Amino acid sequence: MITMTTSISAERLKLNLRSQNKETGKSATETEVAKWDTEKTAIIICDMWDDHWCKSAARRVEEMAPALNETVKTARRMGVFVIHAPSSVVDFYKDTPQRKLARNSPFAKTPVKLSTSPRWGTAWCWTDGKREGVLPIDDSDMGCSCKGKKCEIREAWKRQNKLIEMVEGDALTDNGQETYNLLAERKIDNVILCGVHLNMCVLGRPFAIRQMVKLGKNVALMRDMTDTMYNPERPPGVDHFTGTDLVVKHVEKFWCPSFVSTDITGKEAFRFNEDKRKKPNGRRP
Repeated sequence: MITMTTSISAERLKLNLRSQNKETGKSATETEVAKWDTEKTAIIICDMWDDHWCKSAARRVEEMAPALNETVKTARRMGVFVIHAPSSVVDFYKDTPQRKLARNSPFAKTPVKLSTSPRWGTAWCWTDGKREGVLPIDDSDMGCSCKGKKCEIREAWKRQNKLIEMVEGDALTDNGQETYNLLAERKIDNVILCGVHLNMCVLGRPFAIRQMVKLGKNVALMRDMTDTMYNPERPPGVDHFTGTDLVVKHVEKFWCPSFVSTDITGKEAFRFNEDKRKKPNGRRP
């Protein structure tokens, strides 16, 4: 869906940024209140496709999409720049103003070399063993969480999920250089990542967390607007949503802080219907 909107005057986002302390002898979790100028901030929506080879993953994306869309709409009205990043399906949007905006943004030299290591036919920022060690969940089976027979791995997606609106002034790309060009042109220093899947694309894509951190951006993960590819039958043998929480804390410890969409919308944080765990205020930890 492509619609039009107008932005109200720029504001400041007040974000409760949570991180995990790496120093022994100190409290594991720390929260810092940050105020980000909305005109210096971008939201990157990672791989919210129209379908997925894993049926349970596709179901969760479909459930999360409306809440994510409403959050993005609020941020956009505040002046935040929105980048849609549906990897490998950008050609579906080749004639849209959002795609043309990304293609036509002037080249900007990056402060460090962009990753060119391949995965799934694109550049990829692999797990940095020196910085972060290994992930806390075993996703070596690609993480299908469907019970019983696992889904066949295939490229099921053709476009971004239709529930995520694109409007005039948004951009669309899955390219690291194009993403940097867009940010540099607008002098954007703050980058919010959301979408799926955290242990794979939201960390590793050329526009995602690892690359943005290495480019020197102030990066934050919107932790209630993400999911993982994790099969509870694999180590550490926890339920799917606890597995996601473990990856969130990994990101908070080694890469960037996180916050919940409440900081943007003022509404209750998103929670998957299948997540039956009892948590304070109904929120993910």
